[in-house]
Amino acid sequence: MTRTIDLNCDMGEGFGPWKMGDDAGMLDVVTSANVACGFHAGDPVIMTETARLALEKGVGIGAHPGFNDLWGFGRRTIRGDTPRELERMVAYQIGALMGCAALAGHRVGHVKAHGALYNVAAVEPEVAGAIAAAVKAVDRTLIFVVPPFSALERAGEEAGLRVAREAFADRTYEDDGTLTPRSVSGSVIHDAEAAAQRVVRMVLDGVVESRSGKRLPIVADTVCVHGDTASAVAMARTIRRALVTAGVGLAPLAGP
Repeated sequence: MTRTIDLNCDMGEGFGPWKMGDDAGMLDVVTSANVACGFHAGDPVIMTETARLALEKGVGIGAHPGFNDLWGFGRRTIRGDTPRELERMVAYQIGALMGCAALAGHRVGHVKAHGALYNVAAVEPEVAGAIAAAVKAVDRTLIFVVPPFSALERAGEEAGLRVAREAFADRTYEDDGTLTPRSVSGSVIHDAEAAAQRVVRMVLDGVVESRSGKRLPIVADTVCVHGDTASAVAMARTIRRALVTAGVGLAPLAGP
């Protein structure tokens, strides 16, 4: 049986006249787009246009909620919000993208937390539970994208959500299976061929090497490629080509 995988990318991460990444180019490569919902990046115009373009290219879309942190691009951990407040903030962002997607004739099929919110929720059950509760309350059919073996995965399963386990093509891992913080030199992989072979191994063999060389088990239903570097589209094309060559099929998580 052919192994099928989703290839996702974070998109719509501009704000007003400021743009980040080549979203149009990336939408020719990936099968799902995680669209910023206004808290770390994005605005109604960008959200609607990203959804429209994704629909045109047959790419699925998902909400990409983060901490309320435009200044820090959602990469700073914001403390002080209660789980109930976090739940409402995530629900708000999902609903915002649903409205913009409806204007574009598209539909939201999944949810993936962004940046620091994703990293915190991966290890803190209360935060993970708040996000899962928000997803379930808004639409329990939404697919919940999570890191494998994490608090987010457990929260999604306990909430009765369909979870999709995510691996990262261009990020290194620590020995405990968490992503290496971006503040650490070498945490982002820039060699496209190395990233591609790493992804093929993750998908077909279920293993990834940590930064120290330790073999870690990994389950991947979707693979994330980041779109915020100049070479991002070229890297994504290299990864896609390597997967196809290895006999791996590509399809959106929730359909186009």
